[in-house]
Amino acid sequence: MVRVRDLRLLPKAHLHLHFTGSMRSSTLLELADKYGVHLPEALSGGEPPKLRATDERGWFRFQRLYDIARSCLRSPEDIQRLVRETAEEDVRDGSRWLEIQVDPTSYAPRLGGLIPALEIILDAVAAASRETGLGMRVLVAANRMKHPLDARTLARLAVRYADRGVVGFGLSNDERRGFARDFDRAFAIARDGGLLAAPHGGELSGPASVRDCLDDLHAGRVGHGVRAAEDPRLVSRLADSGVTCEVCPASNVALGVYEKPEDVPLRTLFDAGVPMALGADDPLLFGARLAAQYEIAREHHGFSDAELAELARQSVRGSRAPADVQRRILADIDAWLAD
Repeated sequence: MVRVRDLRLLPKAHLHLHFTGSMRSSTLLELADKYGVHLPEALSGGEPPKLRATDERGWFRFQRLYDIARSCLRSPEDIQRLVRETAEEDVRDGSRWLEIQVDPTSYAPRLGGLIPALEIILDAVAAASRETGLGMRVLVAANRMKHPLDARTLARLAVRYADRGVVGFGLSNDERRGFARDFDRAFAIARDGGLLAAPHGGELSGPASVRDCLDDLHAGRVGHGVRAAEDPRLVSRLADSGVTCEVCPASNVALGVYEKPEDVPLRTLFDAGVPMALGADDPLLFGARLAAQYEIAREHHGFSDAELAELARQSVRGSRAPADVQRRILADIDAWLAD
């Protein structure tokens, strides 16, 4: 009888997790009650909302729910709670290293401004890391729905705080809007400051979106990237260059990018040699945290324990964890497989 190893015990890195979207549902309910925020049934019903963001109306609904949840984060204590609980959830799922993505401009109005907001977030991350033992860093993300000059401001701020835990610079929101090249200067500022370029691409838009991330923004990682599977030449390029795709199977299905878990092209990308880091994206809205992404690979794509261990290794290698931390996690992955 083949032994099935516990995927929560598999050491791994988590490289695609959004700040507000990492919140526990129970915490959102408590904060909404505290501040008198009315939550729609989609956020208060106890089940993940039904979402489909492949058209503009669906994406708007997704963003509206996210914005309502974010409006419940109003004090440094709320931020500290969210980060600590997120770290606890990640540790429970076997994460050893987390790079959480945040746009501090979204929290600045209630936290005293852009710089205070980022400092509060970074302090919370440092405290949660000490308390839980989870290695944690931050990716500052610009919003592609805003002006590229705003992204440049964020890039400069991110570089300024590189010694306080910022390791990368991202670009989120609807990739169907505008052009990646509009943000090339912001990403140049971030890269020149030693930060990883990790824009979203290849989720709601097709392979061209991934190519734009590579050509215009010189991405070292791509948030999602799954639609690259539709272009074999692009798949080969990703494999040859070693650019890690932060693949989020549960959210791909929840947002209607793919109809079923088995439609997500995990096997196509893996067999072609494209490095992947499975991520939960927004567990608050999609209901599945990190270990569940590995369960999808096992149950719907037939990944063996050896292949799942390799997925975990790829997540570690794609991270900005220091070399000694990477070595320890990789050794523990080997131990998990040998057990």
